[in-house]
Amino acid sequence: MTTRIGLESYEVLARHGAFDYEHEQDQPFVISIWATLVNDVVDDELEKTLNYADLQNAIDVEVVSAPPVRLMETLCENLIKHLSKNELIASISIRIEKPDAPLPHPGGLALVEREWTRD
Repeated sequence: MTTRIGLESYEVLARHGAFDYEHEQDQPFVISIWATLVNDVVDDELEKTLNYADLQNAIDVEVVSAPPVRLMETLCENLIKHLSKNELIASISIRIEKPDAPLPHPGGLALVEREWTRD
């Protein structure tokens, strides 16, 4: 069996983007993270699994409170570096949506997805 822990559609405000003016005021980011555990959880103990709050806290640290970065790819990488320190995690999938991204035409949803697997 495989156990995945997730946090979907966590909306936060942050100041990231390719353009300098995007660093001046908050804009929404919608983040979903799924983590596959190394082992199945057989005991009913929180210490032997990944707490959903750990996923929220990683986003708060690496997206909300972090200095601005230009690329959502960098945000994904920073989240992976943060979460992959947890030895219980075998793989991570991240999706970051930027609903108000400056696009040349109306419509569409800007997003980046990233996958990571422990070697």
